[in-house]
Amino acid sequence: MAADENTPLLAEGAGANGTGSGTGGINDVDQTEAQNTKRIFSRILEAIGIENRILLAGFLITLSFSFTQVPIFYVFYLMECDDYYTRHPPFSGPVAERCNHKEIAAGTAEDFALLAMSTTFCGTLNLFVTGWVIKKVGPRLTLILQTFIPAIRVATQILGVLAGGRAGIIIFQCTQFITIIGGPVGYILVINIIVGEVVTPARRTAVFGMLQGCLMLGQGVGYLTGGMIGDKWGIRRPFEVAFCSFLISVVYAQLTLPYISPESMSGGQKPQVKGIAGFFAPLKVLSPQIIRLRSGMTRKHYGVLFLCLGVFIGVLATDYAPLLIQLYATTVFHFNQGNNGFLMSEFALMRAMFLLFGFPRIIGGGRKWYLRRYPNQTSNRANKPLGEQEAEDYPTHPEQLEAPMGTQAEEEPIISKVVEKNEDTQFDLFFLRWSLIVDGALTMCAAFATEKWHIYLAAFALPLGSGTAPAAKGVITEMCSSSQRADALNALTLVENIGRLATQGLFGFVFAAFATLGKPHLTFFCNAAIALLAVGVLLFSSFPPDGSKLLDKLHDNQEGDGNSTEHQTLIPDDREIRQRQEEDL
Repeated sequence: MAADENTPLLAEGAGANGTGSGTGGINDVDQTEAQNTKRIFSRILEAIGIENRILLAGFLITLSFSFTQVPIFYVFYLMECDDYYTRHPPFSGPVAERCNHKEIAAGTAEDFALLAMSTTFCGTLNLFVTGWVIKKVGPRLTLILQTFIPAIRVATQILGVLAGGRAGIIIFQCTQFITIIGGPVGYILVINIIVGEVVTPARRTAVFGMLQGCLMLGQGVGYLTGGMIGDKWGIRRPFEVAFCSFLISVVYAQLTLPYISPESMSGGQKPQVKGIAGFFAPLKVLSPQIIRLRSGMTRKHYGVLFLCLGVFIGVLATDYAPLLIQLYATTVFHFNQGNNGFLMSEFALMRAMFLLFGFPRIIGGGRKWYLRRYPNQTSNRANKPLGEQEAEDYPTHPEQLEAPMGTQAEEEPIISKVVEKNEDTQFDLFFLRWSLIVDGALTMCAAFATEKWHIYLAAFALPLGSGTAPAAKGVITEMCSSSQRADALNALTLVENIGRLATQGLFGFVFAAFATLGKPHLTFFCNAAIALLAVGVLLFSSFPPDGSKLLDKLHDNQEGDGNSTEHQTLIPDDREIRQRQEEDL
């Protein structure tokens, strides 16, 4: 119908804004409220800080994994007991004595050892899968997958608890293959990569240590509460609590952690990771780096290789210490289960407190001291003038900014700040060497224990040398280019995993041999000797020389087709800096 002077200006049913139906105003109010809610939520996240959000994510996910660690052994014990009586006459004595048989204990140990071996093997494969997925979809979605898939595994284990007997044991052992896709090793790698990408370079080493402390704290709380929940509400409840906790962790990761695109992790373009070469890309980090010296000559640099080798030997020396001190206390001082539980709780709590509160202060104060004591031995990053910070310090691509929480984001983009003048990451490598010396010395002192309280004192002091792993992560992220950072952390995690597996076999045999001779305390001296060997290897590890350029091929798999990219990290010398300053004046 044509409009005339009698046609109403507002159509029938139009809202107050004159642009829609009668419900338009209500929709606008709802949209405004949603935007306000998003704005308030964004401000809350900004107030909490990116570091604290990452640390809390690590605590929650580790807590979820730890709820079932204590109950799972007891579940195997009960299922082995049920399986035993399917092949033997029913038990007619007291209920408390039903499962008290040597065959049941031996079967439990055998099946649980098989479970532990499959977990270790599948966890190692999970490292490669996780590193490959990160390059495809980015760290946040990978972390969500590494948290949601274990929730599926726990749900399957609940079915194993309900099935019981041999069927339940088989279900539990089969669920470990799910660990290849998502497990307790991959999520630690992802969350360390997130720290490496979004935390200020000067804060990385300290936050790596705080993150490990949060993981230890979550582990300790999970062990304690998981066992208490199982005792009070039944053996199935810890698995149900863990399932719900995993889902909460998934939601938390999605809402609070920043989005980092794969492109921003590889110099602004998505790497073409193909085939087996892309799957095993982290191993390429261990190969010698090519650097161009100030004179123009090129040579190989073995800093990363010796760093990883030293870390492997260090893990071989120190990672067995908690189990060793527990075995020694049981053998020599006849500690029971309660004593050992208190001992390990003390060790975990002290380690968490040291990494959360002591380690960051040591790194911060140590860098200032090192810079005053060795003013000419500054690291590559500390020597850079303000205008020549690495591209990673400032976002140069849209994908390097944090993803918006809604259609109209109120979040500030995450910008890595430059390193302060009074800080120097050379101290991190210095601290790494001395941390192993302190760890070896404290471990050796435990051999002189003659009273029970000496063992508790050793468990109190040993965590003071536990800053080796976070310091190594901080050093390797500085030695490698930004495009190699994820692969470098992946390679270091793989080295640590292999070291843990090797130390269990090596020192288990060494302790058994010395215990047979009646001198189990000598195992502590072996630990200290290997720790000193690790320090000797780390003396060969160093940062590239000042004034050199690090030549990094981002896409080795594209060599030969003309698409490979050479990434150079400039390390200017003092003359260039002075010249630029004079030109500015």
